[in-house]
Amino acid sequence: MLSEIVLHLENLLNHAHVGDYPGAHNGLQIENSGRVSRVCAAVDACEAVLAEAAGVPGTLLIVHHGLLWGGARAFAGAMRRKLKLAFDSDLAVFSSHLPLDLHAKLGNNALLAKALGLRKGEAAFPAKGQPIGLVGKVDVSRAEFARRCEKAVGCAVKLAPGGPARVCRVGVVTGGAGDLVADAAGLGCDTFVTGEGPHHTYTLAEELGVNLFYCGHYATETFGVKALVQHVARKFRKPWDFIHHPTGL
Repeated sequence: MLSEIVLHLENLLNHAHVGDYPGAHNGLQIENSGRVSRVCAAVDACEAVLAEAAGVPGTLLIVHHGLLWGGARAFAGAMRRKLKLAFDSDLAVFSSHLPLDLHAKLGNNALLAKALGLRKGEAAFPAKGQPIGLVGKVDVSRAEFARRCEKAVGCAVKLAPGGPARVCRVGVVTGGAGDLVADAAGLGCDTFVTGEGPHHTYTLAEELGVNLFYCGHYATETFGVKALVQHVARKFRKPWDFIHHPTGL
């Protein structure tokens, strides 16, 4: 069953053709015995998440940020503990980073844009060989758009109000894409929505005339894994769960 689900996910997310950062290692990161009793989703493959997922033997955990971002290193400390948790509980771990960000239906960007009421979304913001975000249209006040952002992500957002009081053309790249605010301005966006970014981007947004919304790296990247785990649960008739482990960033 595990191999069948993994093959389906690889094809669905187009892993073979989507470029990504070297540490992403998209796909199956920990194999189990092949039995899948349930599927879980989380944003990060951290120790606390693996410990919760390991509570039910035979779980397949689907994450956005996998185990291997730090590159090759000794299986010591937290890494050793995470691997032991997985092996002792027959836990499998599957990760998808940029392929899940940019997926047209299940992706973080598409689902956040939908929650914000954006229309006519077009792929934009090229990186690693493909567009990783989108640009959409809306016509609301900046105050109303801020309310939509907070409702969508379920937490307070940070705004650099550099653009007009009326929001019309919005760029969206979830996660830590604050440095792309200049790209958003170049695309004619009056507003840019992302998760987080460097300190200097606040004043840069002012200088570029762009409203910059920081909605949280974690919060903007819950959408894709939630949608993906529900898709897998329906297709393969498995119970599912979302493991919420917010960072506040």
